[in-house]
Amino acid sequence: MEETAISTRRSGVEAGKSSSICTVILTFNEEIHIARSIESAWLVSDDILVVDSFSTDRTVEIARAKGARVIQNAFVNHSRQFNFGLEAGNISASWILRLDADEYIGPDLAARINSDLSGMPDDVAGIAFNRRHIFMDRWVRHGGRYPLYLVRLWRNGQGRVEDRWMDEHVLIHGGRTIKMEGEFADASQRDLAFFVKKHDGYAAREAIEVLNRRHDLFEKPPQLSAKNNGWQASFKRLLKERFYNQLPLGMGPLSYFLYRYFLQFGFLDGKSGLIYHFLQGFWYRFLVEAKAYEFERAIADCESREEKLEVLRSVSGLKL
Repeated sequence: MEETAISTRRSGVEAGKSSSICTVILTFNEEIHIARSIESAWLVSDDILVVDSFSTDRTVEIARAKGARVIQNAFVNHSRQFNFGLEAGNISASWILRLDADEYIGPDLAARINSDLSGMPDDVAGIAFNRRHIFMDRWVRHGGRYPLYLVRLWRNGQGRVEDRWMDEHVLIHGGRTIKMEGEFADASQRDLAFFVKKHDGYAAREAIEVLNRRHDLFEKPPQLSAKNNGWQASFKRLLKERFYNQLPLGMGPLSYFLYRYFLQFGFLDGKSGLIYHFLQGFWYRFLVEAKAYEFERAIADCESREEKLEVLRSVSGLKL
C-alpha cells in the first residue's frame, strides 16, 4: 500500500475512530511470508504491530518497509509473546486483529470488515473468521478442517490470548462473539521439512499441557466458553481433555485419523490431503502422546512441583 493510504488509516487511530484496527503479527524468520501478511492487513488496519523474536533474516527490514511498527522480545510461547505485544505495543486502536505471519485476509473479508465494523452493536466484543488451510497449494476442504471458526478480531481491552503452551485461543469477556464470512487463509509456503520440525516443537508444548492437567504444574487459566469463544473451539477442547486424552496410547491418534480421513471425507482432498491428514491427524497426535509418555517417565520419581518443572525444562528444552 502506498504511504498516503497508510497515513490515512493511521489518522483513524489518532482521531479515536471507533472502528480503528491494530493488527498484531508474531514473527521469527518470516521473510518468505511477512510482506503478503502485512499487505493484506493494510486492507483493514489503521496500525500494524509486528512482535519479532529477534529474527536473523530480513523479516524486520521488510516489515518496516511495508509500514509496520516493530518491537522485539525473546520468545517463550505464542500466548506470552502475543500478550507482550498487547501490553508493550502502545496500541490505541479500538479493535485488535490477530494475524499469523503465514496468514492473509482476502478482499471480500476485508470489504466486510470495513463496511460492518463501524456499525457493530456494542454488545459484540469478538469476531470469528472461517479459516481456510492451504497445504501444498491446495485448500484442505475436508477432514474437519473447514469450516473452522477462530476468534481473530476483538475490541481492545476485551480479549486476551489464554496462557497455554499450545492450542491457545483468544478469551473474550464483556460481550458476545459473532461470525464473519470471507476469505481468511493459512497458506504457508514452507516445505515438508519445516512442517515436520515445527510440529515436533508443537508436540513438546502440547505434551506439557497434557502433564499440566495431570500434575497441576501451572495455575489453571480461565476456561473457554461457547458464548464468548464459539461452540466449535470450546467443544473441541472439552472433547480432547475429557475423552481423547483418556484413551490408551496410540488409540486416539489412529481413531482420529480414520475418522477424519473416511467419515469426514478427507480422502477427497487428494494426494496432498492424504499427506496432510496423515501427518497432522495421526503422526502429530501420536508424537504428542509419545512425548507425554517420555516426559511422564522422566518425572516419575519427582515429588515436588518445582522438581518436576526442573526435569521437564531439561527434557523438553522449553522455558517453563
